[in-house]
Amino acid sequence: MKFLPTGINAAQFAESIRETVARALAEDIGTGDVSAGLIDPDTQARASAITREPGILCGLPWVVEVCRQVDETIECETELADGASIKANDTLFVLTGPAASLLTAERPALNFVQLLSGTATRTRHLADLIGHTRTTLLDTRKTIPGLRLAQKYAVRCGGAENHRLGLFDRFLIKENHIAAAGGITPAVAKARQQHPQLEVEVEVENLDELGEAIAAGADIAMVDNFSLDDTRKAVRLGRGRIALESSGGINEQSIVEIAETGVDYISVGELTKTITPLDLSMRVESA
Repeated sequence: MKFLPTGINAAQFAESIRETVARALAEDIGTGDVSAGLIDPDTQARASAITREPGILCGLPWVVEVCRQVDETIECETELADGASIKANDTLFVLTGPAASLLTAERPALNFVQLLSGTATRTRHLADLIGHTRTTLLDTRKTIPGLRLAQKYAVRCGGAENHRLGLFDRFLIKENHIAAAGGITPAVAKARQQHPQLEVEVEVENLDELGEAIAAGADIAMVDNFSLDDTRKAVRLGRGRIALESSGGINEQSIVEIAETGVDYISVGELTKTITPLDLSMRVESA
């Protein structure tokens, strides 16, 4: 799969989709869809998912899994793929099968696509703003609980890359870690000793701390809430010695100037935290 979250293989991702869809259906269907129970089970229908606004499509694997878990006889057809640019009134996918099953699957399927397409669309907008620079746009751990892999997939659909998946796959030694560990140098040393295979990133709040992180041998420094002037100084200080990630309240008003300083990465929490879902609808008609 093209947009697999960093560090996740296809089997792990498929299992994540199955589990996520199962939870979504359980909370929606509960003991049974009483409204769909009014429909003759032999009645067949066709349902078309339409977007009311432009954006970046994301979420088709979740649609397929919703259909599979609701009723394996539902067929899902589309000429599009995740990551495609879509415009208002485009048909995203078409479902055919028992009318009752289509109506049960409708809302969970649309919920996944509208949320993930919203994430991908916002990501593409910010990624395009800094596309003329060498800076890579990253997400964060500020995700909807239970949907981290889905949102990180959506970020990649939108043209950005993933930061760490969780607390297990990279060190990010922040202010409180540094204080509790006795400083940047001992914290980095202990990280290297305990998990030498993992990258070590250190959050720094000024240029002196950046110098200490470089001397300690950290791989990445997160220059948190640095001014533009200090960010430029950090780039000069760190060039060829450490990768730099800008972070802290970055939005579309500030991202271009920060990227143009030459930092390696910019992480933006709003990619997965502040989401405007894409406006979608589903039209159901007799087959």
